Amino acid sequence: MEGKADVYPFAAIVGQNLMRKGLLLNLVNRKLGGILIRGEKGTAKSTAVRAIADLMPELSVVNLPVHATEDRVVGTLDIEHAIREGEKKFEPGLLAKAHGHILYVDEINLLDDAIVDALLDAAAMGVNTVEREGVSYSHPSRFILIGTMNPEEGELRPQLLDRFALSVEVNGERDVESRMEVIRRRLAFEADPDEFRRRYEPQQLELRERIERARQLLEQIKPSEELLKWTAAVGIRLKVDGHRADIMLMKTAMAMAAFQGRTQIVADDMVEAAMMVMPHRMRKRPFEEGAYDHETIRQLLGDLLSEVTHAS
Repeated sequence: MEGKADVYPFAAIVGQNLMRKGLLLNLVNRKLGGILIRGEKGTAKSTAVRAIADLMPELSVVNLPVHATEDRVVGTLDIEHAIREGEKKFEPGLLAKAHGHILYVDEINLLDDAIVDALLDAAAMGVNTVEREGVSYSHPSRFILIGTMNPEEGELRPQLLDRFALSVEVNGERDVESRMEVIRRRLAFEADPDEFRRRYEPQQLELRERIERARQLLEQIKPSEELLKWTAAVGIRLKVDGHRADIMLMKTAMAMAAFQGRTQIVADDMVEAAMMVMPHRMRKRPFEEGAYDHETIRQLLGDLLSEVTHAS
């Protein structure tokens, strides 16, 4: 396990605003539903995940390796002990270790189907159940699920994709000054990690305090009937399946308002939430590849974008 000196400060990450905001919103509301980060290699995906846990001392990152066995993930039951002693003996797996923390899966699109099924069950129920030869054992398993992937290596099963509250695309910085700053900060961190972390500690502390305030504000937010109506209309307009997208949209907008220091949801909260919640849930036409981008979402929403201003 990495020591703190090995973790790059979250506040020092250059750019990737949507990814950083999505991660922070999952700290404001830990029941939000996690985030999928899609993008090319070398875009700070793994760095950001490790950094977000370092930001909040009570959280740790539990890594689920893409080639982990089912027993390692869900845990094992000692059947011989149960028969011999008449009691259950459970060896916890990663789903038990992740309870109350962050479960991180790099290259999540390459997971074995059996592991995906276990993740789906735990994400849906908040409980992991292991059954072996008529003996079963259950334990709580609620975690912030963070997945990263490179779309060039294959897509994610729709059932698991829908479980993520948010999905964001990340790319390398295209601005010369920004890319220079990425290099500058990384070299400074590697040269003297302790000094680099001390330099960003004021910003880290400010983020922690902002998250704590947002958690308190979140409890005070009550969506209006007009915003509920707008949310439902968006789900219908974008032709998403089921109601999970609608619920995630409202929860994300609430977390966003709280993070901005407000107890009132405004139009920008709803629009920005839609950009992270809806694209990965929208149906694609045959032979169509990739996710819908933000401009396409805006065009599809059309007149609804002006309506949310009045609703808020």
